[in-house]
Amino acid sequence: MLRKSRAVLAAIAIVLAATVFTDAAQAAQRFFLFEPPFSSLSDGRPRFETRVRSGKVRLAPEFRRQVVAYDGHQPPGTIIVNTGRKFLYFVLPGGKAIRYGIGTARDGFEWSGTHKVTRKAEWPGWTPPAEMKRRQPNLPDYMPGGINNPLGARAIYIGSTLYRIHGTNEPWTIGQNVSSGCIRMVNADVEDLYERVKIGARVIVL
Repeated sequence: MLRKSRAVLAAIAIVLAATVFTDAAQAAQRFFLFEPPFSSLSDGRPRFETRVRSGKVRLAPEFRRQVVAYDGHQPPGTIIVNTGRKFLYFVLPGGKAIRYGIGTARDGFEWSGTHKVTRKAEWPGWTPPAEMKRRQPNLPDYMPGGINNPLGARAIYIGSTLYRIHGTNEPWTIGQNVSSGCIRMVNADVEDLYERVKIGARVIVL
């Protein structure tokens, strides 16, 4: 009787382990470690990953950088920001665009319009606007560029506005309404966009 009970318990343990393993596998299929599907348009091989301290950032598959079809009328080099869907598109020749996942403005800070890229900066410093300092008095007057800076690795300045397309030290916020109007990207993506976009390029925010 004791042997039979042990056998039954062992069989139950095997079934439970298999169930847990299956659930974990299904969860892993829903979220992939962030490794963009291409590093250039020529070889198509992933070479980048984003890390947060000792861990890897997880992005939903739709927010991974990828080339998509584009049937609009904007010329190559144009940036189109779809704030509703949390995508930024960089228009390429031949009816294609690079699509990046982004974080956008939270409620009350939304905006739209057409501007141009007026400046680009690597590891930019950050001066919080006066309105933001009134809302968050503990913010510094100025924060030098670096890994802890909320603007991340690169900043692309939009017209004469206070808004930028920039990296982030909070990459888990991609796909959310989180900013005071700026467009957030993971650092690997904003570095990629920074190399492609030119000063004077059109930026359309929808």
